[in-house]
Amino acid sequence: MQRYKAIIYDCDGVMFDSFRANLAFYQRIMAMMGRAPLDEGNEEQMRILHTYANREVLAHFFPDRGDWEEAVRCAGRIDYRDFVPLMIMEEGFRETLDALQGMVGLGVCTNRSTSMEMVLRSFGLDSYFGIVMTAAGVANPKPHPEPLLKVLEHFAVAPGEALFVGDSEVDRLAAEAAGVPFVAYKTDLPSFVRITSHGDILSLM
Repeated sequence: MQRYKAIIYDCDGVMFDSFRANLAFYQRIMAMMGRAPLDEGNEEQMRILHTYANREVLAHFFPDRGDWEEAVRCAGRIDYRDFVPLMIMEEGFRETLDALQGMVGLGVCTNRSTSMEMVLRSFGLDSYFGIVMTAAGVANPKPHPEPLLKVLEHFAVAPGEALFVGDSEVDRLAAEAAGVPFVAYKTDLPSFVRITSHGDILSLM
């Protein structure tokens, strides 16, 4: 019997190299708020904007409640389609989905809020996934296990019957809390297994 019944993917840094798109999005918010541009050389800021949910990122940059509320309103007025051309699909990802489709359930678990389904449609990937769990669909985004647990519930599988492919400590912590084996993509984070290309996951099937 096949051990794994579902493969769950993080979006940013796993499905796509979206660093430029995410940075451009937050730079626009900074401009709308009359703030100085973010420093691309600040590794901690870059890590935060690339891994946490939108409202948490904005809370980091705008600790004052009033400023935060205005920044959230600014974010809501931005059309993320402006930034999709800056996103680059990871090599071999579509081919891996083609190989996995019909073999296992495929899901997305991301801290994106409202842009995920539009991004999937833009790249012609929406038909692959049985569930797309975003930060907007949960009370507690990653690193809380709630998003992953909802995906497991959707597929009616036990934690040990799924794999979560991620690239950040936020992903790792969510997987650990949910009891789902963590597949580290292009990172040396502690994990069940590390892969450097998407096709590597096929050997686990």
